Amino acid sequence: MKLRVPIRLRWSDIDAYAHVNNAAMLGLLEEVRIQAFWTVPTGAAAAAGDERGPAILDGTPGAETLSLIAHQEIEYLRPIPYGRQPLDCEVWIARLGGASLDVHYEVYTPEGVEPRELTTRAASTLVLVDTATQKPRRISTEERAAWSPYLEDPVVFTSRR
Repeated sequence: MKLRVPIRLRWSDIDAYAHVNNAAMLGLLEEVRIQAFWTVPTGAAAAAGDERGPAILDGTPGAETLSLIAHQEIEYLRPIPYGRQPLDCEVWIARLGGASLDVHYEVYTPEGVEPRELTTRAASTLVLVDTATQKPRRISTEERAAWSPYLEDPVVFTSRR
């Protein structure tokens, strides 16, 4: 199952060519990943009414686990102009390893914009690291159970050389 996460563009995401800058896309994908997989600090979730799927990683200061990017790949299919409607992003897990996972994304034009067009494909490999030892740590049984329903086939990049 894929999670749908709307992501708003910021004016600063746009470059001199009047579309989302390639480096800004990394930040947008980070926001998608955080909304999908990180917990909301206690109290804020109830206030925001935002409990999303497999959000079980603790991203607060002092957390016991770091999730570090080991690899990222992005394929830009079409420019994304600035708009006030959030982009329609889909995110899922393509692989659960021992201490790492592959998170995959597809970014579409904003929901309700016709025709719906795929603008970007991407993949990130995250490694879970124990904060105290600074060494990779195994994916826990709880994390594996929470993430397993979101396992899907990987994105297929069209411009592989």
